[in-house]
Amino acid sequence: MKGNTLGHLACFVAYTIFGINIIVCKDLTTSQLLSPVALFCLRSLGAGLLFWLISTFLPKEKVDRKDYLKIFMAAVLGFFLTQMTFLIAIPSITPMDCSIVTSLSPIYTMFIAYFALREPITLRKAGGVALSFCGIVYLILNSATGADTSVQTSVWGLLLMIANSLCFSLYLGLFKPTICKYSVITFMKWIFLFSSLLALPLAVGELVRFDYSVPDNVYWTELAFLIICSTFITYFLIPFGQKRIRPTLVSMYSYVQPIVAIAVSICVGMDTLSWQKVLAAATVFGGVVLVTYSRSVSAKS
Repeated sequence: MKGNTLGHLACFVAYTIFGINIIVCKDLTTSQLLSPVALFCLRSLGAGLLFWLISTFLPKEKVDRKDYLKIFMAAVLGFFLTQMTFLIAIPSITPMDCSIVTSLSPIYTMFIAYFALREPITLRKAGGVALSFCGIVYLILNSATGADTSVQTSVWGLLLMIANSLCFSLYLGLFKPTICKYSVITFMKWIFLFSSLLALPLAVGELVRFDYSVPDNVYWTELAFLIICSTFITYFLIPFGQKRIRPTLVSMYSYVQPIVAIAVSICVGMDTLSWQKVLAAATVFGGVVLVTYSRSVSAKS
């Protein structure tokens, strides 16, 4: 199988897992057994231990001293801020609204390409941004006024998810050279070490006091999925894909996440489909398609 094909497959699987993860994290956080900060800490520690364990069986790879700061910043943007905002936001946002907002990633990537690579913003791109912006504003106003009588989303939750998507897009766009320089295992073991060091002071007290006999088997299964599938596997697959395909193409796989999340959330009865959400989703997705199509045309010309 060619490298590009493997890169596309890796991103497809990663974003499919991310879609399921929205439902799993919604259930974990609404149970209120552990705070979002404590869940993040367990997630970071668990995945970090797996990456460091695997690294002991591989040839040792030295990291240049000047790259430690870059990897630390990648950890802050790509995991700490991204996943903290997600876990704090998810109790106060429906899975469907969450997935709509996260689909904005290609638009953020467009702005990153403009400032970092001087890639021009065409009229079609600007139109796509305006269309998606209208969809997000409608979603926020709809939540603030309670016009949608289905399961409610808070404005705070939406704003946190916008920050989540922006941070992850910055991570995808700014750190590809560093990601490509090292093996996935080497890069990720340091990412999760730095993330764990940031999270531990915030969560150690709660984790020490927590009664681990309280959660049931479902909770432990969901927590295992969060650590192994949604963190270890996805954060292995995404840099694997980044090494083989462009950041723009990686961000395009964010389309997979809302489709999976919406389908699963409706199937399990965690969300309902209303005409307001359909209108907001169509507006946001339409704008993103315009931006993505414009980028693909520019790349060919």
